[in-house]
Amino acid sequence: MLLDNFSRASSRGNLAWLQKAGEIACAEVDVRDFPGVRRTIEDHPDLDAVLHLAAQVAVTRSLQDPLEDCAISVVGTVNLLESIRAAGINPAFIYASTNKVYGSLHGATVVEADGRYALTEHPGGISEGYALDFHSLYGRSKGAADLYVLDYARLRGFRSVSLRQSCIYGYRQFGTEDQGWLAWFTICHLLGRPVTIFGDGKQVRDVLFVSDLVACYERCIESIDAIRGQALNIGGGPENTVSLLELIAFLEKRFRRPLAYACAAERPGDQKVYVSCLERAERLLGWRPQVGLEEGLEKLFAWIEDHRSVIAQHFPPQT
Repeated sequence: MLLDNFSRASSRGNLAWLQKAGEIACAEVDVRDFPGVRRTIEDHPDLDAVLHLAAQVAVTRSLQDPLEDCAISVVGTVNLLESIRAAGINPAFIYASTNKVYGSLHGATVVEADGRYALTEHPGGISEGYALDFHSLYGRSKGAADLYVLDYARLRGFRSVSLRQSCIYGYRQFGTEDQGWLAWFTICHLLGRPVTIFGDGKQVRDVLFVSDLVACYERCIESIDAIRGQALNIGGGPENTVSLLELIAFLEKRFRRPLAYACAAERPGDQKVYVSCLERAERLLGWRPQVGLEEGLEKLFAWIEDHRSVIAQHFPPQT
């Protein structure tokens, strides 16, 4: 059962693709619509698990429209939680949170080495014990929702967990300049369009291929009674990190032509570097990423190359 308001242009196409694999029920409901959400949940009392992926997804958009950002990420999350409570059910509840809850990593020393930023004091990545420091409106709304999910486990007995996800990438990701940057850079390269780097391009993220995220969700559902009420950092970890400039180098080597780009001022709320520590996820779930960086990028590149017609539907020629 899918619940979506189809505000993202690619959503209907992705639904049609999913439905080719089998019959999938879908309700066109906005998470901000409490009566609609509650009615949908009550109509499905046999729910075993809820994957809460709905959100306002861009730091830039949160600055432009804080009311919308808060309503979607915070109110929408509480609407889901309260709808489940009203229905008298207790499914596994997996919330897709974000590494942005750690904000600018206050107190961490960021250094530049080998043309990229690094956290020398945290070679294994940032753990869940690191202080929350939302630092942006997007981080604050996602962080508030994150804490609601954890408190519903603590105070109401929910079987809920927050996954503080780093950069997810993979098949059927129609990235934009504000979100999904690996896919965005690749699509722009395929279409011959320039990209804009906000900052100097040395920013680093750990990246996780979507099949590994799906495997993580499955492990969470299987182990929900053991992990309920916890936050887990989920990403590619220290073995799967890449900077913006390094991705451009990957693309130029892979497609044998340069990628045009320009640099602009660093955007508010952006992190120079973030890498997930995966020790808690490995200990509690027995999970670690199986798809390495180069393998994952090749999968992404190949999919985009093989689906030029699909890409063209979502990225019409510029005028």
